[in-house]
Amino acid sequence: MTKEERLEKQRQRLAEMKEREHQLHARGFAFIAGVDEVGRGPLAGPVVTAAVVLPEDFDVLGIDDSKKLSEKRREELYDVITGRALAWGIGMADHQVIDEINILQATKQAMGQAIEEASRMLRERTGGSIDCVLLDAVELPGLQIPQESIVKGDAKVLAIAAASIVAKVTRDRMMVRYAQEYPWYAFEKNKGYGTKDHYAGLREHGPCPIHRRTFLKKMH
Repeated sequence: MTKEERLEKQRQRLAEMKEREHQLHARGFAFIAGVDEVGRGPLAGPVVTAAVVLPEDFDVLGIDDSKKLSEKRREELYDVITGRALAWGIGMADHQVIDEINILQATKQAMGQAIEEASRMLRERTGGSIDCVLLDAVELPGLQIPQESIVKGDAKVLAIAAASIVAKVTRDRMMVRYAQEYPWYAFEKNKGYGTKDHYAGLREHGPCPIHRRTFLKKMH
C-alpha cells in the first residue's frame, strides 16, 4: 500500500467514525461528549474514565480504539486530543470503591465524574453545556443529559475512541508510577492485569495496598 493509499484509507475511516456525531450535529446537538473507560479487568489499580468533547471540524487521522494503537501512538494522540478538544474530563474509582460497590457500578460512578469535569471545562471555555453523551456499551441511569449506548463504540465513534485514548494513557501513567512504589508486580509492563509476572509477585509478596481484594478471590 502506498503512502497516499494509506492516507486515503485513514481519511475514509475518520469520516466513518464521525458519522454518528455528524448526524447528531445535524439534529441540533452542539456539544457531544464521548465517554469510555479503561481498567475494568486488572487485579490492581483504579478504573479510569474519560469524557471528551471534540470540535466539529476535528480532522486528526489515526484515532481509533486505544487497544488497537501502540503506546507511542497513544501518547502522541493524547497530546493532540487534549490540546484540541473543546473540553475533556477524567473520572476515577480506586480499588476500595471497586471492592465496595463492584466494578460495573464503580465504572459508572467514574463516568459521571468524567462527564461533570468535562462539563465544567466546557462551561468555562465556551459558556455551553454538553447536550448529548455517547457511551461505549454502558448506560448511566440518572444522567440528566440525553445519552446513547453504542456497542463497540470505541471502534465506531470518534469521540468515544478519543476518550478511550485519554483514559488509557492516564491510567497507564498512573500504573507506571505505582510500579516504583510497589516494584514486585511488574505494573510498569502489565498495568495491573493478571500476567505471569504479576501472579509471581503476588505469590511471593502477597497483595499490595492497591490490589482489588474482590478480584484476588478468583486466584484461590
